Amino acid sequence: MIFTTLKNKNQSFDFEGKYTLVVPYKLIEYKIEDERKLSVEFKDLNSKTKIIETFEPEKSNPEEIQREGWQAILNNFKKHVEEI
Repeated sequence: MIFTTLKNKNQSFDFEGKYTLVVPYKLIEYKIEDERKLSVEFKDLNSKTKIIETFEPEKSNPEEIQREGWQAILNNFKKHVEEI
């Protein structure tokens, strides 16, 4: 299970799900509590890593808003790993 609180600008929300597939250094797939599937793919580009996140949008918010939210999470992750 994944249990965390995600923050996006002035908003935060609890996030819960279950990993369905993990391929070390390549792919993480998981399903969140409302049954939507998400994946995070890691592609080696020589000395850099490209991260591709795919998600099934939920129906109550516009897809663009959701995309911005997931992108903000990736941006925070990038900032974090660059500081390590």
